[in-house]
Amino acid sequence: MKQTSVEFALEIRKLILKLIFKANASHIGGALSMTDILAVLYNDILRIDPLDPKSEQRDRFLLSKGHACTGLYATLGIKGFFPIEELDTYTNDGSRFLSHTSHYIPGVEISAGSLGHALPIAVGIAMAAKRKQATWKTICLISDGELNEGSNWEAIMISPQHELDDLVLIVDYNKIQSLGFVKDVIDIEPLKAKFEAFKWNVKEIDGHNHTAIKLVLSTLDTNSKQPTVIIAHTVKGKGVDYMENKLLWHYKSPNEEQYETALKNFK
Repeated sequence: MKQTSVEFALEIRKLILKLIFKANASHIGGALSMTDILAVLYNDILRIDPLDPKSEQRDRFLLSKGHACTGLYATLGIKGFFPIEELDTYTNDGSRFLSHTSHYIPGVEISAGSLGHALPIAVGIAMAAKRKQATWKTICLISDGELNEGSNWEAIMISPQHELDDLVLIVDYNKIQSLGFVKDVIDIEPLKAKFEAFKWNVKEIDGHNHTAIKLVLSTLDTNSKQPTVIIAHTVKGKGVDYMENKLLWHYKSPNEEQYETALKNFK
């Protein structure tokens, strides 16, 4: 029996925690905030074959917040894009599993790290699909703090101009960026109104509600001649009680005691 996206998300969270603890790495909060979105995408939405990850007909998923790579690596590993045991090498010398997403990993479309790049690339991919009359969808997930980048707003402006109705942008709106709360660094509100002013089709959901995520992604109006943005309200560190909505867990790695405590959230 196929596992549910909720069960899948639990597996992803466990593996994220293990990878970051073992490597003494950062960005656990941002990886956990997008886990439910990834679980629904890879369990129920995306047309991507782990045995043929470069198929011309595949849907394209681009993760812009490459620092949260453990979330995507865990998702792809569990789905069989590569031997999951290889994730034990994460951040080791010579490993292809770098601390930011690498396109050398099967299933990873682009190397990411410098923020503000994936959406412009996604726009180009969506334009290519339109010209080829291809049926693939292009889905790009960005962080909220990343909307400080001007390159994103250039891409946001050009997308409706070219009627990229197969382009979907997902904003992981966990309200915290590297050094503070988003509203205190550069307030991006009113976000919904801004996207509407730029002629996007705007959806707003609870980014941890699997039913809502699946519904919005499976009922996209591709005849609207508008790109779609999904503003997904999420919680930094979601799933680990003492990490939730805490700025500390943007960079901090759990020690052994914290790791064992966190595991209790998944039993």
